[in-house]
Amino acid sequence: MFETRPERDAEVVLVGRSNVGKSTLMRELTGHSFETGRRPGVTREPNHYDWAAQDFVITDLPGFGFMESVPEEVREQTKTDIVRYIETHAPKILVGVLVVDGKAAVDIIDRHSGPDGVPYDVEMFHFLRDVGIPTVVAVNKMDKVDDRDERLDELCDRLGLVPPWQQWQETVAPISAKRGSIDALTEAVRGHLHDANRDDLFQFF
Repeated sequence: MFETRPERDAEVVLVGRSNVGKSTLMRELTGHSFETGRRPGVTREPNHYDWAAQDFVITDLPGFGFMESVPEEVREQTKTDIVRYIETHAPKILVGVLVVDGKAAVDIIDRHSGPDGVPYDVEMFHFLRDVGIPTVVAVNKMDKVDDRDERLDELCDRLGLVPPWQQWQETVAPISAKRGSIDALTEAVRGHLHDANRDDLFQFF
């Protein structure tokens, strides 16, 4: 199911929980709409948007985490598939974009924190960095957040980044994909593409 990836040497991946707005962000980046399910967890395989001439692909990976009416074994399998996909293609992934819901992320992380485990979002953030992928956290739906700086500082704290968030602009990007407000993300991604000597890909961001 995850074998649909085109053979490309450069990739940017979007990862995140269900319903955080990954598909909306993907549409904003590519100008292309993808089939998405009406219910969380319906998208079970990656959506790839491919630029063959530039040897480049953007991939929207399925949502992970709790999804109503989706059996736990399916959720776990999806998470395993995502991890395996990222591990397999890590050498070619220039940037990993972890999309979170700006309004809910800190509460969700706190709810799942404890001695028994690490919340998915925190785990995914560190996993991407551990496999050597420059990571940007796209903090979506910021148009719905009142205490913006406070929320972003709290999120940094949960991810192990010392606040204030403003010193992490290559890592933390407040956006509102639905409103087309994604400049912070494109700037951060461009910074990482530049570090990888791929300024030629700026045209997509």
